[in-house]
Amino acid sequence: MATIVRLPLPPTDAGDPTMLDGWKVVSGSPTMRTWVQQVNSDGTLASGYWEATPGTYHATYSAWEFVHMIAGRIVITPDGGQPVTVQAGDAFVVEADFRGTWEIIEPVRKHFAVRVK
Repeated sequence: MATIVRLPLPPTDAGDPTMLDGWKVVSGSPTMRTWVQQVNSDGTLASGYWEATPGTYHATYSAWEFVHMIAGRIVITPDGGQPVTVQAGDAFVVEADFRGTWEIIEPVRKHFAVRVK
């Protein structure tokens, strides 16, 4: 297996429109698409691209995720916590126990790396 894997831009196909486990629409009619482009050799880490349109999701995380925002703006509010606004150029981590809302303000494209197991 290669030790360096370059992630190409997402293909022009529709990507996987399946709602992520633990995500539920709570406002608007947002849609999402995911392109998993790489899984490491032991299957514990996946990376790729994710896109979403404006609206709000309630998300329940069961896995750690690193995010680098390429485009868009999101207000992420942990249940019972303070909102955090992230936008193009920002990088952040979501811990595995996160529960809260992702309000997509502007269409989003992000790189992600998520611990699968």
